[in-house]
Amino acid sequence: MNQNKIIGKDHQFVWHPFTHLNYAETPIHIVKGEGVYFFDNEGNPLIDAISSWWVNLHGHCHPYVSRKVSEQLNTLEHAIFSGFTHEPAVILAERLIGHLPENQSKIFYSDNGSTAVEVALKMVLQYWHNQGLNKRKFIAFENAYHGDTFGGMSVGARNVFNNAFENLLFDVIHIPLPNSENMDDLINTIKTWIYHHHDIAGFIFEPLVQGAAGMFMFEAEYLDRLISLFRENKILCIADEVMTGFGRTGEFFASNYLTHKPDIICLSKGLTGGYMPLGVTSCAQFIYDAYKSDDKTKTFFHGHSYTANPLSCAAALASLDLMEKSETWNQIRLISESHAQFVKKHQFHEKLNDIRCKGTIVALELKTSEHTHYLNNASESIASFFIKKGIIIRPLGNVLYLIPPYCITLAQLNEIYTAIEEFLAQL
Repeated sequence: MNQNKIIGKDHQFVWHPFTHLNYAETPIHIVKGEGVYFFDNEGNPLIDAISSWWVNLHGHCHPYVSRKVSEQLNTLEHAIFSGFTHEPAVILAERLIGHLPENQSKIFYSDNGSTAVEVALKMVLQYWHNQGLNKRKFIAFENAYHGDTFGGMSVGARNVFNNAFENLLFDVIHIPLPNSENMDDLINTIKTWIYHHHDIAGFIFEPLVQGAAGMFMFEAEYLDRLISLFRENKILCIADEVMTGFGRTGEFFASNYLTHKPDIICLSKGLTGGYMPLGVTSCAQFIYDAYKSDDKTKTFFHGHSYTANPLSCAAALASLDLMEKSETWNQIRLISESHAQFVKKHQFHEKLNDIRCKGTIVALELKTSEHTHYLNNASESIASFFIKKGIIIRPLGNVLYLIPPYCITLAQLNEIYTAIEEFLAQL
C-alpha cells in the first residue's frame, strides 16, 4: 500500500494515544526497524533516542530475540494460564526471581505496566482484607505516574492525564519527593498521619526516577528512610519499576540501590526487550501466603486472557539472555558515562533550568515562560527540530530527555549530543 493510502486510512480509522486531535501533525510512516534506527517510508533513518517509549533495550529487530520468538511461534503461541502452565512462563519466573531483590518470591503475569501496577494495588488491598483489616489508603509521590487504569490513575498525580476522571478516583495521600531539605519534616508528617490514621495500606513509588513527570530524580538514601519507616509501621511498599527496570538506571533494577527492598515490584516496558506486551508483578512470600486459605473467598480473583503469553515470555527470556552478557553492561556503562560527561559540560547552561542524569537516562529542562511540564508548548518545537535531524525525541513538555537502546554507539550518542547543542544555540 502506498504512502498516501496508508496515511489516508490512518486518519480515517486510527485513534493515536496521547494525541491532540486538532493539532496533530501527520504521523511518520515507519516501515522498518534495525538496531538503533527506524526507517520511514522514504528510507530515511531515524535514531530512536527514546527506545520507542522506553521499551526497547537491545535495538530493533535484534536477530537473537527475533529468532527465539519465531521458534516459540512454531511450538506454542498461547495457552490459558489458569489451571495450566508452560515452560517459557515457568523459566522466566525463575530467572526474574534470580535477578530481583532476594525478598521477592512469586511472579504474577499481566499485560503491561498499567496492569502490573493495578495488580500490585489489588494485592495490597486484598492482603489486608484477607486478614480482616480495613486498610485502604495509599501514599504516593506528587507528580507520580503509574499508568492509565483507574487504580494507576488514583495513585498518580491529579493532572491533565486524569482530570476527566477525578471524581471517580480513590483518595490518596501525596507527598513531595524527599531531599536533604525536607526529609526530617516529611518523616515527622508521615509519623503524624500514621499515628492518627490506621488505614494506610501501602506506599507506591517510582524508584529514583519519575518518568512521565519529567524525569525527576532523587536519591536512594532518602527513599530508604521512607521505606524503613513504612515497614516499621506495617505499610506495604510497591516499587513501580516499569521504566527503571532492566539497566536503565545503571543497575539491573533501581531497587538494587536501596538497602530496604520493596515488598512488591512492577515490571513491563523493557521486560521483553521491546518486542511483545507483558507485565509482571513480583511479591514477597508473606504476601502470597495471605492468599493461601481453605476459604475460597480469599482467592486473588484477577487474570487476563493473555496472561503469561508464551511468545511474550520467549521474548523476555531472549532479552534476559542479552541482559546477562558482559557486552550489554559495557554498553550501559558507556551510555551512563557519556551522559554524565554531557551533563557536566552543560550543567550551567544559560538556556536550562536543570540538566540531570541517572544511568542511561539524561534529561534537560528548558527555561521557558510556562511552568507546566507536559502541556508546555516547547514540546512541539523540540520534537520537530530533532526529526529534521533524523532523531526521534518525544519531550515531556519542556523536558528533553534521552533513554536510548543499549546498542547505540558513541558516535551515535555524539550525533545526538551535537544536535542538542545546536538546538540550545538557536533558542
